[in-house]
Amino acid sequence: MSDPHSDVRSLPVVILCGGQGTRLREHTENVPKPMVEIGNHPILWHILKIYGSHGLRRFVLCLGYKGWVIKQYFLRLHEMQRDFTVSMREDPPQVRFLNDVGREDWEVTCAETGADSGTGGRLKLVERYVDRRTFLFTYGDAVGDVDIAQLLAFHRAQGRIATVTGVHPTSRYGEMKVDSGRVTEFNEKPTVADGIVSGGFFVFEREVFDYLGDDPGVFLELEPLQKLARDGQLSVYVHEGFWHPMDTYRDWQHLNGIWRAGNAPWKSWRE
Repeated sequence: MSDPHSDVRSLPVVILCGGQGTRLREHTENVPKPMVEIGNHPILWHILKIYGSHGLRRFVLCLGYKGWVIKQYFLRLHEMQRDFTVSMREDPPQVRFLNDVGREDWEVTCAETGADSGTGGRLKLVERYVDRRTFLFTYGDAVGDVDIAQLLAFHRAQGRIATVTGVHPTSRYGEMKVDSGRVTEFNEKPTVADGIVSGGFFVFEREVFDYLGDDPGVFLELEPLQKLARDGQLSVYVHEGFWHPMDTYRDWQHLNGIWRAGNAPWKSWRE
């Protein structure tokens, strides 16, 4: 008999949704950063769709800044996107949905993790909702065409506690090649081919919680990941495809431009 815990559909995906997004203040004055839109949907919706296209359906959202906005979004999502009939003769009124437009097979847990918690502190605070030995973890502000199935297979083959997806960063400045005071080549926002940074899209074993401690202010990217690396328990899955964060207004413009053009590399799902 197969182990039901090995079914990818049962694996939780923990997503950090509590930051204030201060570098994107044009949008985050009124909504939390994961609710800033690409097209007509929050970037958080895009992230869930990426994981959902690979068969994952269970999500744990670590809420903080303006968390109620995210709660309200998921409580009302079907009502916003689907046709329905309300029977006003009932008490309370009964809603009957008429189509499947926007219907998602998601199980979403919204967990309050504090306004000022660190990234590691937020993860620790949802430990009780992570009911599988293996789980996935990412940030609520970046998209990419990461092959989640390959990432999981790589993690399991490595046999370590943690795997981080490494990506090639994109420079925010034009890069010039210079010879004797003359520019020989100019590239606008080139990919830094020899650099690797964390792109999120982690896979963890439950032992990662032992590295987080009890301080809600701890940042995952500092002591926990540093200690995992020192202990030989951190693998890196190098992603050569598209990845882009939404940290600034310029990033927002860039991602929305890609989406409007109809060729978003991270759109791995069918309508």
